[in-house]
Amino acid sequence: MRKLEGGKTVKISKYNSKITLDFLLNEKENQFFDRKSASIKINKLAEAIVGFANANGGLIVVGIEDGKIQGVLSQGNTKVNDIIQCGFQKCIPSVNYKYENIPVKKDNGKEDEIILLHVEPSVDKVHKTEADEVFLRVGDETIKLNHEQRLDLEYDKGSRLYEEQIVEGCTLDDLDKEVLDKYKKILDFNGSFEELLLARGFLRRVNGQIKLTVAGVLMFAKYPTAFIPSARLRFFRYDGTKADVGTSMNISKQKVFEGPIPKLIEESKKFIDTQLREFTALDKNTGQFITVPEYPPFAWQEGVINAITHRAYNIHGDDIKVFMFDDRLEIHSPGRLPNIVNVENIKYTRYSRNPKIARALTEFGWVRELNEGVKRIYRDMEQFFLDPPVYIETNSSVILTLKNNILMRRQRREERISSIINRSWKSLTDDEKVALEIAYAKEKLKTRQLADALGKSLQYARKILKKLEEKKLIKKIATSNYDPNLHYILNTEDESGTADK
Repeated sequence: MRKLEGGKTVKISKYNSKITLDFLLNEKENQFFDRKSASIKINKLAEAIVGFANANGGLIVVGIEDGKIQGVLSQGNTKVNDIIQCGFQKCIPSVNYKYENIPVKKDNGKEDEIILLHVEPSVDKVHKTEADEVFLRVGDETIKLNHEQRLDLEYDKGSRLYEEQIVEGCTLDDLDKEVLDKYKKILDFNGSFEELLLARGFLRRVNGQIKLTVAGVLMFAKYPTAFIPSARLRFFRYDGTKADVGTSMNISKQKVFEGPIPKLIEESKKFIDTQLREFTALDKNTGQFITVPEYPPFAWQEGVINAITHRAYNIHGDDIKVFMFDDRLEIHSPGRLPNIVNVENIKYTRYSRNPKIARALTEFGWVRELNEGVKRIYRDMEQFFLDPPVYIETNSSVILTLKNNILMRRQRREERISSIINRSWKSLTDDEKVALEIAYAKEKLKTRQLADALGKSLQYARKILKKLEEKKLIKKIATSNYDPNLHYILNTEDESGTADK
């Protein structure tokens, strides 16, 4: 057993060099990490292990609770052994994982141990508990699957096999040494490239020879398309709101991106960023117009990263495509959604058909993108007063559409509104400012819309709107007080009563 010295920042795991005691105490629980009390019942621990194995794998630490080292030795040798053997004895079929007993010192100065369980993702099996229950790790929760979800998961496991397949003809000489050096540095790995790739499952020994897997080629080959021709991303920019063909073809920019996935992400992100426009928006703090990106940076970047990470690479002859139109951005990813995920639950459910690629990208520093996911795309689009993202699943691909509001951004109108609002901005309440923001961004504002945005009642929203109407900052548009289409717009009339055209 290794002696833990030097405090909380000492690296303590022989399987993952990023793990320190500080990490175990303070890291936020997520898709790949969970803490369990030493007093946990073994059947509950089995549920967690099954959940990680059925998803993307991860780390479970036993013996830390409420941010403090609890230790496991007080549970007795039998319980400690049960914790270690849980994945073998209480999970059906047995889960593939490694364990470590880590010596620690508790707050009272007494020496103890915690247990690390490094759970590998299952490729082609669905694991269950002795109670015949199936669990899946989703975000920072372990959820129980119903019968239909279990069947879907069994089906989805088959698509993971492609990531594990051997790629003949690709050798270590074909790999990008720059990407490998960066990966070694990130993991603080002191061995050879071969040892690193074997440890992470990107390289396998077959009949005494080392062979790269599909995941290994996609992540580290200098030219992945030489072995997997569809491993590329293509970008198209169109003038207008539709794609014309023939003599009316309106493509103004196109570019193809190839290379190992870490470089593919970085280079495509940099280029797409140069193609995005800047618009103006109403700053709720000042009432002034400020420059904002065409789309929230996280939203489109997460869309691109998800397409690269989770696409079905076994579908040949089709690339990831990004289409930019005047009014929207479309990201097309080959392959249907894994059946455990659908367009209704995609906001909260994550399942990777390429778990080794997903895990490596997390280690590469895309943790923020991969962990916050689709839910934040929705939130960021809403904060920009843009329509929610639209996911469509066709027979062969998943399409994410992000819409901008270019039709609302007229320079003369902005100048007129700015001059009117600025006169009163400092005297407005926060809720009144929210109402004006929505009225500007959406061009019209309904009472229910404001009530929902403020989290207040309809009666309260009506009072806010009435005050703004009295201040001549908005106008009511309705045939009567009972008109179901009653709404408000910003008042763009000058003091003489002349409207801006």
